[in-house]
Amino acid sequence: MLQKIKIKKASIVDAKDLSELTIRSKSYWNYNKKQIESWREELTITEKYIDNNQIYKLVSNNLLIGFYAFQAINNTTIKLDYLFVEPQFIGKGYGKKLMTDFLKKIENSQYKRVILDADPNAEKFYSRLGFRVIGKLKSTIKDRFLPIMELEINLDLKH
Repeated sequence: MLQKIKIKKASIVDAKDLSELTIRSKSYWNYNKKQIESWREELTITEKYIDNNQIYKLVSNNLLIGFYAFQAINNTTIKLDYLFVEPQFIGKGYGKKLMTDFLKKIENSQYKRVILDADPNAEKFYSRLGFRVIGKLKSTIKDRFLPIMELEINLDLKH
């Protein structure tokens, strides 16, 4: 485990590093280079996206380990847009640390549910954290779908 882990708000100067981490993390699942390139635009974290959304990064000293980003969909639903971890740290608990931080940030809010579009390889990770599949989204890969997942936030735990 790394020492001195902190989760802090990302800024526009992080855009390139976050984008590169996203590509490396997505590549971990053995997608071919052509497929990754076709997703490059949607995997790119722009300065404008950082300005308009909530993004938090997990760092140890100056090493970027992972990040998450979210945005409100309406008064009761929030969407987790991104949650990515550097490949060498996948499976070591850092994704769970990011998710725990995210849920803590929204625990005293008006939101009743979190939704996300998961990579099929990450479905088990989210399921272990209480998310359930509520639909599927057609992927750019033929005959492949992304699970649309939801976590209902227990209002009893908020007070």
